[in-house]
Amino acid sequence: MANGNTVELIGNITRDPELRFTPSGAAVANFGLAVNRRWRNQQTNEWEEQVSFFDVKCWAQMAENVAESVPRGTRVLVTGRLEQRSWETDNGEKRSKVEVVADEVAPSLRWATAQVQKIDRRDGAPAGGSSGGGGRPGFGGGQGRPGG
Repeated sequence: MANGNTVELIGNITRDPELRFTPSGAAVANFGLAVNRRWRNQQTNEWEEQVSFFDVKCWAQMAENVAESVPRGTRVLVTGRLEQRSWETDNGEKRSKVEVVADEVAPSLRWATAQVQKIDRRDGAPAGGSSGGGGRPGFGGGQGRPGG
């Protein structure tokens, strides 16, 4: 049974994923996602558009894969859950933010192609070639990318 907190988004990455590590060594990547909605206004017959912006967080091996594979501008599919976090500023002001904690991130193949490189789940090393079959999506290489 679903827990009622599931979100599926398709949009464009607005900033390169930022890969960091917690003090305990867990990888976490954050990136922005712009989701566009376009419709024809029935009264004016003109196209209208609305853009919603989301912050997305990825953990563990997926965080490293995302940081290496999907740069700014990439159209991706994200599934996950909404999570609210609260904090207090240095001035004592209370703040809160809702963000998406990703369970899956994949490149959209509607207007692009991708090369899948399966990762060996034991040590994170490539598992020989582009065999597909459930591996993480990627665009090869990773030269110049964090964690790459």
